[in-house]
Amino acid sequence: MSDTDSTADLVEGNRRHWDERVPIHTASTFYDLDGFRAGADPLDRFQLDELGDVTGLDLAHLQCHIGLDTLSWARHGARVSGLDFSEPAVRAASALADEIGLGHRASFVAADVHDAVDALGAGAFDVVYTGTGALMWLPDIDRWARTVAGLLRPGGRLYLVEFHPLTGVLDDGDGVTAVRDYFAREAFTYETAGSYADGEAETAHNTATEWHHTLGDVISAVAGSGLRIEFVHEHETIAFRRYDALAADGARFRYPEGSARLPLTYSLAVSAPA
Repeated sequence: MSDTDSTADLVEGNRRHWDERVPIHTASTFYDLDGFRAGADPLDRFQLDELGDVTGLDLAHLQCHIGLDTLSWARHGARVSGLDFSEPAVRAASALADEIGLGHRASFVAADVHDAVDALGAGAFDVVYTGTGALMWLPDIDRWARTVAGLLRPGGRLYLVEFHPLTGVLDDGDGVTAVRDYFAREAFTYETAGSYADGEAETAHNTATEWHHTLGDVISAVAGSGLRIEFVHEHETIAFRRYDALAADGARFRYPEGSARLPLTYSLAVSAPA
């Protein structure tokens, strides 16, 4: 078996993993679809400030899952296209768009992220957006960056918000002690039942594989694809209790007051040549 075939098998295993979790997520309090239907906005305030006004812009959301972030950008005025490799996720996102009256400004497509240019259109977007928990599912970050570049119009922007790569190497308890290799490059396959959204849910497809990409990997990938880096910002909050030691801060979590802080998420904006 070639490395390409092996990687394809791992990605297919991930797709089965995510397919099974779609109904768990749509029913969970973690995603709180009832709150979203009522107008709750899952986007961080800093995301709205950093990306700015999206009214009238064409925005592609890669790896959109069940579409909450995608539809939030639609609520802020963008015409949105969400893409995910999970057909059940895309069906759930499409149904939600229709339910909240955004079906006319939101479309969803099931496709591998690397096929996004064919699925969504070359040079068709003012903004490509990717939210947290996405890049670790990609085996080839350089190929992803080239895909992003292929989607953008001249002067268009990639806006990425992601868990800081450092969070993947720290102890799950104290969130300070390094227990894993930051520079690991090999695929990491593991077994995990249930879901982060519902740890008690019964699941059968429990094998998942992730790939670790350092901050330098991501920055180098987008720069190497011909995009110009505007900024890289590191943030001290995260959307869930990544470590036992984190303290709640409204709907987010951070290191406790008085403790040494480490970055939990980061945001990056790059632009295509005009």
